Amino acid sequence: MSKTFLAVGECMVEMAPTGNGTFSMGFAGDTLNTAWYARKCLPDSWNVGYLTAVGQDQVSEQMLGFLKQSGIDVDPVRRLDDRTVGLYMIQLKEGERSFAYWRSQSAARCLAADGNHLRSAIGGVDLIYFSGITLAIMSEEDRETFFAVLKEARLAGAKTAFDPNLRPRLWESADIMRACVTKAAGLCDLVMPSFEDELAYFGDTTADVSADRYLAAGAGMVVVKNGPEEVICASREDRQAFQPKPVLDIVDTTAAGDSFNAAFLAEYLTSGNVGASVDAGARLAGTVIQHRGALVDCFEAA
Repeated sequence: MSKTFLAVGECMVEMAPTGNGTFSMGFAGDTLNTAWYARKCLPDSWNVGYLTAVGQDQVSEQMLGFLKQSGIDVDPVRRLDDRTVGLYMIQLKEGERSFAYWRSQSAARCLAADGNHLRSAIGGVDLIYFSGITLAIMSEEDRETFFAVLKEARLAGAKTAFDPNLRPRLWESADIMRACVTKAAGLCDLVMPSFEDELAYFGDTTADVSADRYLAAGAGMVVVKNGPEEVICASREDRQAFQPKPVLDIVDTTAAGDSFNAAFLAEYLTSGNVGASVDAGARLAGTVIQHRGALVDCFEAA
């Protein structure tokens, strides 16, 4: 029987710089990026689905068509009559990216508003993947619904993976962000933070401190990404550090963490080998950041 990797979050219209002063339109978003790369990395015995909410308009239909064409199951998607999808624009400076967003009325903000739909979409899946952005765009009430359904799914045998992806501008306050992210980590088998964010918003002095904090919150295993530095993989029983190979020609770091997460999870779900999983994640992320945009069809090169 097939297994299911379900990513939960917001897919947005992406306007990405082409390098000649114009922008190209696509679809992306942190958890969607991971789902897209996971579909490329996982064997055919795995189904990859995406749980979000979209409108009934033309751009929403285009988005769903893109997901289907990418081999991603859209059955979990919630449709809303009175909203549409969000948009963001990538701005680059020396390979580092910043973003401008138009998402205040995004349909995805309502993805967990219907508890029955949420339970139906999540029930029976093997891995549920979400991020801090997934939580940030929800109302407080919807977050609690999501956490309750997540607990039910884990009791039924689902595994959970979480990238804190700390974006304080999306939250009511930095304190609420830290509290919700910590609560979410305690509900997860895998937590996959980026140390740069943890340093900035939790004040962690080292990647090991970040790992310890998430383990103390109840996480099963923590994988701390740290750019070109060592990746720390820690559980209560074991701790290992892995040095990724350097990447010399960095063009665009968009989706570096998302692609790492996808390849890591795909390898870990199939082999259970932590070292091989880090290597897979680092290799794919290293290839992605040598190209422009979030979704790079570079698997022969990787």
